[in-house]
Amino acid sequence: MMTTNLCCKLKSVGAYLITIASGAVRSGGCLKRLKLLKFCSGLLLTLPALAYEPPVLRFATEEWPPFFSRSLPGDGLTGTLIGAVVTRMGQATQIDYFPWKRAMELGLRDARYAGVVAMLRNPEREKLCHFSSAVGSRQMVLAYLKDRPLSAAALTDLRGARIGTVAGYSNGEQFDTLARAGVIKVEEGTSDQINLRKLYAHRFPGMLIEKRMLRYLLTAGRYTPAQRERIGIIENLFAVRTVHVCFQHTALGLERQQAFDEAARTLDLTRIERDYWRDLPDELRILGVKSDNRTRTVP
Repeated sequence: MMTTNLCCKLKSVGAYLITIASGAVRSGGCLKRLKLLKFCSGLLLTLPALAYEPPVLRFATEEWPPFFSRSLPGDGLTGTLIGAVVTRMGQATQIDYFPWKRAMELGLRDARYAGVVAMLRNPEREKLCHFSSAVGSRQMVLAYLKDRPLSAAALTDLRGARIGTVAGYSNGEQFDTLARAGVIKVEEGTSDQINLRKLYAHRFPGMLIEKRMLRYLLTAGRYTPAQRERIGIIENLFAVRTVHVCFQHTALGLERQQAFDEAARTLDLTRIERDYWRDLPDELRILGVKSDNRTRTVP
């Protein structure tokens, strides 16, 4: 409302200037007054653009490259997808970074934020969020050291194994249920980066991590080719899952979620994702990791 009023006032000022200049032209008709009329006309045309600042949707998340990072173009892949949708809504995006538990607390409860990005859906979270349509996907894998291999055709085969996870993450209903029951022993860490270092230090035989996140860490973390070669993954234990914007569970949050979904339907997010990978600088391109003796690259 304030922006609208400002625009109206500026237009009135511009119109007033043109009226004065027009009167001057009629009375004198000199070249200087014609220039003044031209200047005022141009000013009137530019005033709305100068006055308008789109409203900002503010989200909380953690550093989670290549999906979210202040050091990557567009705040990372998922940040870019969300930004494209919010721009289509006629608004701007601001992403603030915190440890995950803090991001959840602020994004869900602080009125300065629209929500948390981006989250996997589960029954517990359905009570906390108005979830948007999908803004990408995640593929969890079990990473291990090849000199201490793990073998599992199903999650129940990990009975008694000690697995590294990140505190506060949802790892799928089946895994989370087995972990709560003590069938699978978990060691919670504060980040994937720390868990990867623990894996190399033999603190546990395996860790859960998103596949492209692992690839990014092995590349951007400046691990040597020999170190990268030591990592193997089992990727058939988890289904590919979509991620979503978690808008606050309020009337305003519901309104924002509905507007977001309407805007998202007008965009080809798959193409935007493909273009994002293509346009990354060479030093940020993600290398493949070995799985079943095959090198896979980012889709």
